[in-house]
Amino acid sequence: MGSAGPLILCAALAAGALVVRGDRARAWLLLGALLLAPAILLVHVADSDQVRTLRDHPALGVAAGVLGLALVGGLAAVFARLPTAFPIAVVATIPFRIPIAVGGSSSNLLLPLYLVVAAGALAWAWPRLGARGGAETTQGAVPSPAWLERLLALVLVLYAAQAAYSGDDGRALENVVFFYIPFAVMYVLLVRIEWTSRLAAISLGVLTGLAVALASIGYVEFATRHLLLNPKVIASNQLEDYFRVNSLFFDPNIYGRFLAIVLVLLVAWMLWRLRTRDVALGAVVAAFLFGGLVLTLSQSSFAALLVGLAVLGALRWSVRWALGIAAVVGVAALVAFALGTTAFDGGSSSNKATSGRADLISGGVRLFTDRPLQGWGSGSFGREYRRAERVSAVRATSASHTIPVTVAAEQGVIGLLAYLALLVLAFLRLFRGAAVGPVRAGVAAAFAALVAHSFMYAAFLEDPLTWA
Repeated sequence: MGSAGPLILCAALAAGALVVRGDRARAWLLLGALLLAPAILLVHVADSDQVRTLRDHPALGVAAGVLGLALVGGLAAVFARLPTAFPIAVVATIPFRIPIAVGGSSSNLLLPLYLVVAAGALAWAWPRLGARGGAETTQGAVPSPAWLERLLALVLVLYAAQAAYSGDDGRALENVVFFYIPFAVMYVLLVRIEWTSRLAAISLGVLTGLAVALASIGYVEFATRHLLLNPKVIASNQLEDYFRVNSLFFDPNIYGRFLAIVLVLLVAWMLWRLRTRDVALGAVVAAFLFGGLVLTLSQSSFAALLVGLAVLGALRWSVRWALGIAAVVGVAALVAFALGTTAFDGGSSSNKATSGRADLISGGVRLFTDRPLQGWGSGSFGREYRRAERVSAVRATSASHTIPVTVAAEQGVIGLLAYLALLVLAFLRLFRGAAVGPVRAGVAAAFAALVAHSFMYAAFLEDPLTWA
């Protein structure tokens, strides 16, 4: 792959920002990664219609560049003056995706979040570039990079390196540039914010407000039987007896994941509140959001919500009771699902009931056994699955809908061990002292819910919520 070297260098810059000790060095690494990533992307899409349009109309490209720089500069000035505005801006932009055609296909990109991250990096890095000797100028006490940061850095570089022999190096490049690099920068900045109970409460309030607004759009979609986005879901709704909504998201399952995460955080806040009025208000909002979740018909999101609530129950009251109730509810859900599947499709296979995911998983396992050590290369699952199973692009997606299987098929034992170690270290950090209050408990439970969702759908490090 011609871009293997620059891609690995870009990942190494972001990885260095995660583990380096001096703020000045970290500032240079952050800015280097953010400047190199779009340069790599421009080379990758040099022959696309968008770039040709900009070449044919240079004034349009200049205007877009000036507008982007002005937005980043204005936001950076705000964040430099008020650092706590950065995490609030991250929360406010984290759900919104804009479809952009890249490399012959359409990708739903978090452009508003990218602008916020770029501005946050500039605001944080600029004053530190003038610090002598790399002096630490970070607000608050920031611990030295621990094993979690070191492993995150390793995962970044490993994914970029394994793109060198991928059968779909374009997708691997897009994953690194669109997701891993900006989200790693976001993580570096967020962990250096002096988090207070007030800031956490404001963040939860913004998230909840967004969820209510997005759920309201979903209710309107269901009432009018008209989706605003995603032609594939629109076509599916016309062929099926049921109707799924996705609000301003391009996928009902990603929309459902977002609602499930917000519900877990909201319930955590409720469980530690002493005022009846607060709990009652939270219950009303939670019921409204749960109704929105129901309309997604996302099985993976319901399961993720159950996992998150079970974790909250264990942290707030008793692990034994939480496990018992979760087991009962889980068995009841499986029975209901089995009965419902039999009733609706006459006892068809679990593959049909899970929208073809059983085939994707079994095919992914076969890909892993064919090349167990190094895998087929980062981002290669969709192409290698179609090749091995001899199916059309319609039946194969970019991932197995089960993150461990995708990692195993693409990155082999090497990547799988790194992924499992990352989960262990993340859970150890998040659950240490998680029972002391709603913020730590909510974040730990929400992360557990997100990991559960990634086992049944997709997107782990490709989701900004994982890092945030």
